[in-house]
Amino acid sequence: MTIPFKKVFTVITVITMITMLTALTAGCSKSGGTGQTLRYVLEAEPATLDPAKSTAIPESLVELQVFEGLTRLDTQDQPVPGVAEKWDVSPDGLKYVFYLRTNAKWANGDPVTAEDFEFAWKRALSPELASENAYMLFPVKNGQAYNEKKLTADQVGVKALNDHTLEVTLEKPTAYFLSLTAFHAFYPLNKKIVMANPDKWSTEISTLIGNGPFKITGWVHSGKIEFAKNDQYWDVPAVKLAKMEWPISDSQSTRLSLVENNQADMMVEPPVVEHDRLTQAGLLKISPYLGIYYYVFNTQKAPFDNVKVRQAFSLSISREALVKNVVKGGKKPAYAWVAPGLVIGGKDFREESNNYATEDKALAQKLLAEAGYPAGQGLPPVTLLFNTGEMHKSIAEAIQEMWKQNLGIAVTLSNQESKVFLESRTQGAFQIARASWIGDYADPMAFMDVFKDPGNDAKYHNPTYNRLVEKAQSTLDQPVRLGAMHEAEKLLFDDAVIIPIYYTTQPFVVKPYVKGYFWSVLGLADFKSAYIEK
Repeated sequence: MTIPFKKVFTVITVITMITMLTALTAGCSKSGGTGQTLRYVLEAEPATLDPAKSTAIPESLVELQVFEGLTRLDTQDQPVPGVAEKWDVSPDGLKYVFYLRTNAKWANGDPVTAEDFEFAWKRALSPELASENAYMLFPVKNGQAYNEKKLTADQVGVKALNDHTLEVTLEKPTAYFLSLTAFHAFYPLNKKIVMANPDKWSTEISTLIGNGPFKITGWVHSGKIEFAKNDQYWDVPAVKLAKMEWPISDSQSTRLSLVENNQADMMVEPPVVEHDRLTQAGLLKISPYLGIYYYVFNTQKAPFDNVKVRQAFSLSISREALVKNVVKGGKKPAYAWVAPGLVIGGKDFREESNNYATEDKALAQKLLAEAGYPAGQGLPPVTLLFNTGEMHKSIAEAIQEMWKQNLGIAVTLSNQESKVFLESRTQGAFQIARASWIGDYADPMAFMDVFKDPGNDAKYHNPTYNRLVEKAQSTLDQPVRLGAMHEAEKLLFDDAVIIPIYYTTQPFVVKPYVKGYFWSVLGLADFKSAYIEK
């Protein structure tokens, strides 16, 4: 029987699709067939897996699985013992003595020593390495001075007293220091291996030796990373997964297709247009993410050197409408500075405080008139600066229209490529600009010191604000430091330094059989205790 050409084409197409699907499935084996294997689609090829140098979420996410610091964050983002089984803190909060577990080992069986921590921290601080993460270690005594070549490495306040005892001296009491020690810049490094391979140790699987719950067993660059349980890990009984297979794709649609075609179990940031459908299917989850999208004023440049003008612009936008119609993605309208999700003493910092930003068209018009610009008359030309990106453009256009409708002001929009844009913001070459901030550690101070002198993008200088932040940075008394931070946050809005727009969230898609993982507000998923339940 002769088969019509159209049907032949259809048969060939089906065979081709089956062949492609088989190839993909071979590269990402089903969890049901291989037992405890988690398949997570990584959103980008890691630029580096050197904890001192990495700056992006994909790198940090991989490193969290293969390294462990003195502490590790629990499901409340609070520090709990990691490599250090316990520690002592001096009454003045300036000296910490960490006692390392005697059974803490590197994946190759070498013991994890206090010297590995001292070596790693001083390496991260070294001016020669020029790590962008060096500032995270500045709470360590003389850390900043060493980084700025004012002192030598042996004057930095970290010292191995013996193989299992690490002494750390701080510049001043730092209530969140234990949270910092869970951050990747504070991870230990196998000194012997790094010294033997200083330039390539983090690029070769044979020398990329970690001390965490998993080890990397395969890495096809821009293709896939493979992990296996690290049987040398001190808490190996808690690790239920035998393997992890992480295909890599920077395409949201591709990542989603892998999950929906049963070739992966989990991915982040599905396309916004798919959110409603995924929610109905029970696949979409929204995790808190310690970040905020906002606009920042240049408080030294007209007309925003007038606080009433800043207040008028802030009062004139509708966040609910903006998030519902433009931003979407499960984001939450922001009415303050510190993002929700920071639990301190059992209470969320955001829930324990007020919302400071308000929306009031009539008051905005009144303040603008009091500033000398009734209905916007006589106001100098205003330009809103943002970095190139479709979402940034859409948000800017929506707010531009709100200012036109509510204040009678025609604001000009200007976009720049990210590198130029960031330089413009740093140099103060703007009137009002887009910005965002993601906390590096789980404490409100990750937000509060952003606007402390010197060098903040808003060119904001308020000695009272500085004193409040310094007060919070210099005490271990939680009620005192929390009170100071709440007061400082209110001052930011009294002075109308920023316009908060929305709190970031982490949308992700996960199969219902994936259990036991923890998604931190820092944007990282911890799979130490994850398992597949089928």
